[in-house]
Amino acid sequence: MSALILGIETSCDETAASVVGRDADGRPLILSNVVLSQVAEHAAFGGVVPEIAARAHVEAITGVVEAALADAGTGLGDLSAVAATLGPGLVGGLIVGAMTGKALAAARGLAFVGVNHLEGHALTPRLTDGIAYPYLVLLVSGGHTQILLVRGLGHYERWGTTIDDALGEAFDKTAKLLGLPEQGGAAVEKFARGGDPKRFALPRPMKGEKRLDFSFSGLKTAVRQAAQAVMPLADQDVADLCASFQAAAADSLADRIARALARFGAEFPNLAEPVLAVAGGVAANAAIRLRLEEACRTAGVRLIAPPLKLCGDNAAMIAYAGLERFEAGRLDGMDAPVRSRWPLDETVAPLIGFGRRGAKA
Repeated sequence: MSALILGIETSCDETAASVVGRDADGRPLILSNVVLSQVAEHAAFGGVVPEIAARAHVEAITGVVEAALADAGTGLGDLSAVAATLGPGLVGGLIVGAMTGKALAAARGLAFVGVNHLEGHALTPRLTDGIAYPYLVLLVSGGHTQILLVRGLGHYERWGTTIDDALGEAFDKTAKLLGLPEQGGAAVEKFARGGDPKRFALPRPMKGEKRLDFSFSGLKTAVRQAAQAVMPLADQDVADLCASFQAAAADSLADRIARALARFGAEFPNLAEPVLAVAGGVAANAAIRLRLEEACRTAGVRLIAPPLKLCGDNAAMIAYAGLERFEAGRLDGMDAPVRSRWPLDETVAPLIGFGRRGAKA
């Protein structure tokens, strides 16, 4: 076994730890991947409460790390380094994970690697499919919606980002608006299966625009207006609204991605197998995956979508990003700070009109 990396992820409301290495042929190997969700703790509030999240991380982190080491059949003495998410995310949670990772590394004389949460998502297709640089990534989650060109480790270009809400946030708020019994995008997808996606004429934000940015605030508003127009909502109304919202979101994404793939093909015409990878929690949505598959098929591009357990926040992606950085000698000191906002491409400024959560993008 080559280098073994313990990864720790606490940027939002999942406490996660994972051990990742490589097999005898150099392929990435996930030896453990433990994720403890805080959904129950936040359910009554309709969203993540930062202080509750931080306290839950404190209570859970030791047990989660111990479980990850046990599942991997390894101990701290077998590790080469500890990697932890330093941002972007909720500061309280980031501090818990970072301090835990630094303490373990210091106590055992191990290297420490600070990882950008977005880099973890961006490198996931190399973990799962071993693809080569460069490739394109669509990152869609509760806090981020952006298109990234991944040229190499540490070399990322942001081609498009949301100017207001992230798509995952729009899914979450649609679920809350419609009073769904479960939280988030998974609930919207579930209800959409029984709905008519053509019943409500919702907008397709940014469709046809040459720029590669996204906007979902207007779509969210349109859902609220459509719901108010048919109050009181029957079960079929809710299903139709979910289906119509999901279809509009998928259409908007497909239009943005088709344009991004055209640019990618023009900039890299000689790639043997061009790749678009989709990452983040919204990547688990089957309808969105289908639309992306269609766009990629038309463009002659391979689509890579990670297994569902690696779509949302997890520590395997942090451990793998840490592995690549460790192998490249890109280590961090114990004074490496956490950062609530930490764009992968620091050469571009946030867009005028960007929203609160879009600021992380």
